[in-house]
Amino acid sequence: MNRAARFAGIAGPAAFVGAWVVGGAVKDGYSPVSDTISRLAEQGASTQPLMTAGFLGFGLLMPVFARGLGRALGSRSVQVAVTASAVGTLAVAAFPLSPEGGTTVDTLHLVAAGASYAANVLGPIAAAPHLRARTARLGSYALSVAMAAALVGSLVVDDQTGLLQRTGLTMYDAWAVALALSVLGQQRRPAGRS
Repeated sequence: MNRAARFAGIAGPAAFVGAWVVGGAVKDGYSPVSDTISRLAEQGASTQPLMTAGFLGFGLLMPVFARGLGRALGSRSVQVAVTASAVGTLAVAAFPLSPEGGTTVDTLHLVAAGASYAANVLGPIAAAPHLRARTARLGSYALSVAMAAALVGSLVVDDQTGLLQRTGLTMYDAWAVALALSVLGQQRRPAGRS
């Protein structure tokens, strides 16, 4: 289980980040500083299939990571938060933004994205008390504060929404990869073997 969870905790974020990096580079007129990631998956966008695949990769792999991480840390709340982020991301993919905005689907998209962001902030808070090193615990709390600040900033600073969104989401993705490598990377050795 640890091997599958570790893989999922690395591959899920890689699929998501890879999709928005490549999509942002190839979409004409797109600015990763001012445009949201969701614009890459907008209805009718040339990058919609790529970004939707990134959302789906993240959304389908992260529950596997969540289960392994929750077990490794002995924390159901970590599993729930990471899974909620993944489910929110799947809903974001299911309800792509419209080019014109203001539709019911746009509202559903924004609710799903908001729920996923909230879960991203809660994941490191839930994990912190279960991490061994004091610095890891403090870092996990600090990361949650920084992600929350980036989220709030993305809502109030119109000309840098994309940059702030990417900052917050990349922090979460890096946190997941770091825990996949550290917590889930610790293989238990059978007694009596070195």
